[in-house]
Formats: sequence, C-alpha cells, structure tokens
Amino acid sequence: MNKDFFDAVRLLVKEKGLPAEHIYEKIRNAIIVAASHDYGKDAVFCDINPDENEIRVYVRKNVVSEVENPQTEIHVDEAQKYKKGALPGDIVEIPLETKEFGRIAAQKVKHVLRQGIKEVEQDKVYEEFQSKNQEIVTARVLVVDPRTGNVTLEIGRAEAILPKGEQVPGEVFTPGQLTRVYIVDVHNTERGPKAMISRTHPGLVKRLFEAEVPEIYDGIVEIKGIAREAGSRTKIAVYSKDENVDASGACIGTRGARVGKIVELLGGEKIDIVKYSDDPREYIANALAPAEIINVEIEDADQKICHVTVPDNQLSLAIGNKGQNARLAAKLTGWKIDIKPESGFYSPVIQL
Repeated sequence: MNKDFFDAVRLLVKEKGLPAEHIYEKIRNAIIVAASHDYGKDAVFCDINPDENEIRVYVRKNVVSEVENPQTEIHVDEAQKYKKGALPGDIVEIPLETKEFGRIAAQKVKHVLRQGIKEVEQDKVYEEFQSKNQEIVTARVLVVDPRTGNVTLEIGRAEAILPKGEQVPGEVFTPGQLTRVYIVDVHNTERGPKAMISRTHPGLVKRLFEAEVPEIYDGIVEIKGIAREAGSRTKIAVYSKDENVDASGACIGTRGARVGKIVELLGGEKIDIVKYSDDPREYIANALAPAEIINVEIEDADQKICHVTVPDNQLSLAIGNKGQNARLAAKLTGWKIDIKPESGFYSPVIQL
C-alpha cells in the first residue's frame, strides 16, 4: 500500500511540476493534524522516507509510574511493549497505524493535503510570476470577454487578466493567439498570486530596446526616460557616457534595422529616439524633435516651467497632431512647456 501511495505522489509531482519535498511536508503535516485530535499535536510525529516507500507515524509519551494525562504519559508496565527496560522519566515512541485514525481523521488528511497541494501550486505560480516581474513574457489568449473586452491569458502554468485599459487601442485578440505582455507587478492575494500585466506600459518598450540593442543590454547606452501613447507614438531618451558611442545611432541601427524591428513588434507604433542631456534646455529642444527649436527659456527651474520659441512654420510640427508631440515631450522631460511662434503673433499659445 505504501508503494502505491508513493507512486501516486511521484506521479502528482511529475504532472503538476511541484517540488517533491514540499508535497511530503504537506502530507507530514496533514497526518499530524489528523492524529493530534486524539494524541495532541506536540505528541505526534511523522517520518516520511520516499526512498524506502516508508511512512512512520508515532506518538512520544513520557514513562511514569502513575498516569495523569493519557495523551502524553504511559505507565511503566505498558511502556515495556515499546522499550524493554523503560523506566519512569524515559520517553517511548509508540507506532500508530494509519487505520487507527478512523474515517473522520482520514477526511482531515485528505482536506489538509488538498489545501497543502493548492498552497504549493500557488507558491510555485507566485515564484514564476515574481521571476518574470517587470519583464516581457509570451502569453496565449484563452478567452476574450465580449462585454468588458478583458482578455484571459495563459502564462506558463498560470492565468492572468489583460484589462481593456492595458491593451493597445484597436488591437484584436482571438483564442489561441500568442501575444507579448509586460508584467508590471505581482501580488499575493487571498485568492492566490495575481500578476498585473500590460501592453501599454513604457516598460514594454524599454525591454524591447534592451533585447534589440546590445549596447543598452551591456550598459554602454542608458535609457533615461520613456513617454508613450500606446499604439500611436513613443519618445525614448538615451545617453552614453562614452563620447565615442552614438547613443541614438546605436538604437536606430544600420538603416534603421533595430528600431524598425521594435516598431514592427509594436504594430507600427512610431518611435522617436531622443538624445538625453543634463542641460534642460538642450534636452527639451531634443524632445520636441522633429521640430526645429529657436530658443528654450527657463521661467522657473523649481517648478520646471519653460518657454519654447519655434519658427512660425514649425509650430504645428512642434505641437503635433492633437498636441501629441508637445505632450510626449513634456511627459518625457518632466517640464511644463509653453510653445509659441517666433513672430509672437500666432495664437493661442500652447501650454503643456
């Protein structure tokens, strides 16, 4: 019977991909809990030896000449059955047969074991999610909710929900489709581990650049900031301490091959590579590309407010479609940007 039991556990470990030592620990605890009703938790012990297909359950009792507590004490005459020559003050180990637990105890073992296996599975899922936290993973679409638009994805052995608000506007999902998502954060909740995933988070773009640009992965080129309007446009600021390295060129690649690959992975989302500078004037001017900038005037450095002057014919380019270029530049740099034309007669003045 023991061999069948251990074979079943080995099969469970193989199918679920769970650590065997955790399962045996849960079984050990379940048996102790089941037996403790009659013998007391501190008195029951369980040794499991998978190599020998052996489970040993026993109770430790103090040998006494007069029994006051039958759960923890045994008379010296009775103790001789388990340890010849036992004397008052000794401790004897009394083997228990599993059948002695009874039907109710057996149910307790099953319940505790099921709960234990569930906990081990959840721990494994949490560890798997945590190892991929703030990384890109490939997931398979399971279900698309037609009412909310939320998508249930399979990530490894676990599932996660991609909310409608974290999806790129306009993209369509179908069951069985593979997609790449960014794990924003991982939490352990009462219902088990939960991964917050996104396809709109700037971290997705950052990880794609790290994968496609060796200089970023190696630390030669740094990503200083990302501003993104998913599905439409992203601005990414890059910098290198090595004067011999062109940070922007490294990200663009030969004939735009590197940035082109990322644009393709993002479904055609436009990407502006911005050269970072410690000089806020230069940084703001770079961030407003492709527009030409005449002057950047700092109004309030503490509040990060500035005025930008552009040629009259560059105003619409600096602002961008529906203000997108200026909005992304402001988000990227962290500055409030007031854009006005060189003539000063163009109104209204754009503030972001």
